Amino acid sequence: MIKFLRAYVKSMRLYYSFVTGIAGWIGVAYYELLANSPTEKTIEVMPSQEKKIVILFMLFLSWGINQIINDYLGLKADKINAPDRPMVTGELNANKALGLSILILIIASVITWFYLEPIAVLFLLAGVVLNIIYEYAKGHSILGNIVFGLMITMATLYGAHACGPTQASFLAPHRLSGLILVWVINGLMTFYTYFKDYHGDKAVGKKTLVVKYGLQNARFIALFATFLPTITFFVLKVTGMLWIEINNTFIILGCLTIFLQGWTGVLYYRDPTGPRTYESLKTNFRACVCGEATIVAFFNPDLAMWLFIMSYVFVGFLFDLHGNQKA
Repeated sequence: MIKFLRAYVKSMRLYYSFVTGIAGWIGVAYYELLANSPTEKTIEVMPSQEKKIVILFMLFLSWGINQIINDYLGLKADKINAPDRPMVTGELNANKALGLSILILIIASVITWFYLEPIAVLFLLAGVVLNIIYEYAKGHSILGNIVFGLMITMATLYGAHACGPTQASFLAPHRLSGLILVWVINGLMTFYTYFKDYHGDKAVGKKTLVVKYGLQNARFIALFATFLPTITFFVLKVTGMLWIEINNTFIILGCLTIFLQGWTGVLYYRDPTGPRTYESLKTNFRACVCGEATIVAFFNPDLAMWLFIMSYVFVGFLFDLHGNQKA
């Protein structure tokens, strides 16, 4: 049992957990803003510390559970891309791991329904469904990036709706803008992960953007795609969709994020294949998660600063603990 659980946790790749964790915390921070705003508030109430801890635990756990499902569905490609992964080597029994993930999802749904807010279960399950769709969409060029980004926005919506009751429509333009930023940041992040999987994806016929255009052309896409989140932000601001006033913390964290995003593009342009391609993932994940923390600055600047620093440190720490790029 201990051997199984160790292999299960290893397969969760916890350095990824900050992606869903911080994306979800954007929703929590926004809900708290509504609860404290005399003009925006409807029926929102400030969530207790205990509820926020449970929500945070759910958000961080959600990535790992979905990662097990993703590994189960992607075994064929992983035999080439990551031959040392526990599920590929047999260290982790695939069917038992899938069963445990389904059990945890059921428990999470029950906790969400009875202790948090029933409607949040919708976004929890939507994230799982989109993860399954992503495994197949990944093989169809940019569709995979679109689905992946949409999947992570479910974490944001879960965080917001799990906090408490609300009558706010998150599809209103000024609220939708935050989700769009999360979508673009994560769609870009997953594009860079395709470089390390190029040979395996090509062998099994998955036409990711990197496979479709080839490594050399994808290098240039990697370089120029770094500007997508920044361009998206300015488009949202100019069109009036993003109405929240820009504060100094957002500017500082935004500039640091732009640097991380730009450096990610440079790294993949310079080394689209080889050992350094895997090491570049650390910068890629940091750019993504720190970008999400920057969005939090719209609603809670002090919290955003702490999330930015903690994410940068612990994403790198957990990534380095993982070690084996073939696992």
